[in-house]
Amino acid sequence: MKTTWSMKNKLLTKGLAVLSMSALMVAILAACGDSSTPPTAEEAGKYEVTPGDPFSAYKDEISVTMGRVTTANPKLPAGDTYENNAYTRLVKDTFNAQITDQFEANGEDYSRQVSLAIASGELPDMMRVDSKDELKELVDNDLIEDLTAIYDQYATDNIKQIYDSYDGRALENATIDGRLMGLPATSLDSAPTMVWVRQDWLDLLGIQLDADGDGAISLDEVEKTAQEFLERDPGQSGNPVGIPFVNTMNTTDYNGSAYTMLGVASTEGAFPQYWMNGEDGKIVYGSTTEATKKMLGIMADWFKNGVIDPQFGTRTFDDITALYANGQSGIAFGPWHIPDWGLISAKQMDKNAKFSAYTLEDADGKVNVAHANPSNQFIVVRKGYEHPELAVKILNLFYDKLANDKDAATTMPEAAKYQETGVDGSTRPFNIEVNSATSLLDDYSDVVRGIKGEIGLDEVRTTESKNNIGSIKTYLSDMDTDDVTAWSKYHSRINGVGLIDKLTQENKFVWMTPAFSGTTASMKQTWANLTKLEQESFIKIITGSEPLDYFDTFVNNWKKQGGDQVIQEIEDEIASKQ
Repeated sequence: MKTTWSMKNKLLTKGLAVLSMSALMVAILAACGDSSTPPTAEEAGKYEVTPGDPFSAYKDEISVTMGRVTTANPKLPAGDTYENNAYTRLVKDTFNAQITDQFEANGEDYSRQVSLAIASGELPDMMRVDSKDELKELVDNDLIEDLTAIYDQYATDNIKQIYDSYDGRALENATIDGRLMGLPATSLDSAPTMVWVRQDWLDLLGIQLDADGDGAISLDEVEKTAQEFLERDPGQSGNPVGIPFVNTMNTTDYNGSAYTMLGVASTEGAFPQYWMNGEDGKIVYGSTTEATKKMLGIMADWFKNGVIDPQFGTRTFDDITALYANGQSGIAFGPWHIPDWGLISAKQMDKNAKFSAYTLEDADGKVNVAHANPSNQFIVVRKGYEHPELAVKILNLFYDKLANDKDAATTMPEAAKYQETGVDGSTRPFNIEVNSATSLLDDYSDVVRGIKGEIGLDEVRTTESKNNIGSIKTYLSDMDTDDVTAWSKYHSRINGVGLIDKLTQENKFVWMTPAFSGTTASMKQTWANLTKLEQESFIKIITGSEPLDYFDTFVNNWKKQGGDQVIQEIEDEIASKQ
C-alpha cells in the first residue's frame, strides 16, 4: 500500500470487496496511525528516504494537487505545460512527488478560483493566496495547516537567512496568533521610481542631463527635456506627445511603478496610497497630505503646458507602451526592470534606441523613498494534506538549491536551461519570489565583477546572474546589436540596478517606513469606492476640470465616506499588537 493519504481516501470511498469497512480501518490505523490528523513533521519521516532531510525524496511516489497562477509564457518550450514542465519534473525527480493542477488561472480569474475553493472548502493541497484577508479567512475556518514546526525542521539555513534578512517583517506577516500559517513571498526594496530618457535623442539634440553625474535630476530638468522632445520631435513620429501616465497614477509597490507619478510625488516628500505615521503619531493616509496636494499642483501645471500626454486619463497601459515603441515619447517613469518588458518595444522598433536612467531629487538633493510593504502573497497547505513538509521542500529546491547551485547546468540541466532561456518563473510550482532583502544589490555586484573578470562564473551566486553576465558582455561587444535580450539586460541591470547601487553607496536615499499594510474590516466594503473617489478627484485636478483647492473637498469626502473609520481600525489593530 502506498503511503499517501490520497490513496487511502480513495480506498475509503470506493471500498474493497475483499475487506470489510472495519477491517479496512484497522489496516489503515495500524499502518499509519489516527487517520483524522495528518502526520507530524517527525511522523512524516517514516515516508522519506532520509527522514527529516530538507531535500529527501519519498520512498513511494506521492501526489500533490495545486492551484496555479499562470501568465502568458511565450518562451515555454513546445509540449510543456504548467502541469508538466522542467520545473515540475524537477520536483518529481527530486522528491518523487507528482504535481497535478486542480485549477489554473491568472489575475481576477485566479482570485475567483481561490474564493470558490475557500467557500466550498474544496482546497487543492497547496495554492497561493494573494491577501492577508484570505489567509485569515482560511485560518478562521480551520482550512490550512500550521507550518510552524515544519518550517523550523525542514527549511534550509539559506531559506531561513532569506526570511531573517527582513528583520522579521516577512514571517510575521504570515503569522497569526503566533503560528506560521503560510510561506510568504518577499518584497525587497527596489526603490526608486526612475526617469528613463532616450539617450540617443539627448545626443541628437545636444541636451546634457545630470551635469554633475550623480544620477539625480530635478523636475525642472525633466520638464525642459520633455518640452524639447515635443518641439523638435527627435523620434520623427510626426505626432510627439508629452510624458504618459496611467490613470491609476500611484502605487505602493516600486516594482509595479511603471508610468505612475510616484517619482514626481517623491520630490515633495509625498507618498500617495501609503499608510504613514503623522507628526502627532496618528495614522495618516498618504494620498490626503499637503505634500500630495503640492504634487498634484505640479502635475496640473505640466498638463496645462503640454508636458503630460494630452490624453492622460484615457490611455490603457498598452497604449502608453505603444507611444514609446512608435517614437512618440522618450521619457518614461518606471522601475529598474522596465527595459526588460516595456521599453524593449522601443528597441524592437528602432535599433538605435538607448535609454539612460535617472531619479528625481528634492530641493535638498535627496531622494525620498519608502520601504516595501511586506508581500501579501502566501503559499498555504490544505488542512489534512498528508505531506505538508513538501511545501517547505519545494521552497528549498527552487529558492535555495536551484538559485545557488553553481553546477545547476550539470545537476539540474533542464531547469537550468529554462533559466538561461528566460522561461517565465510562473512555471515554477510556486509563482512567488523569495529573495533576501539585499539580493538585488548582491546580484548586481556579482554581475559587475563577472563582467570585469574579477570573479569567474563558478563564483557567481545565481544562474540568472551568470546568464545576465553573458548577455551584457554581448551588448558591450556591440552596442548596436540586434540582440534585444542583451540590450534589455544591460539597460535594466547596469543602468537601472546600477543607479540604485550608486545612490545606496552615496547615502542619497531618505527612507520612510510604512506604518501599516493590508486591509481592515470596513475596507472590504468601502475601499473600492474610496479608491475610485481618489482616482477621479486626482484626474479632475490634473486635467484642470477642477481647481487645486478641490483637493480639500476630496479629503473631506474621503474621510466622511469611510476613511476616518479605516484609520481608526488601523490604529486599533496597531495598538492591539503593542
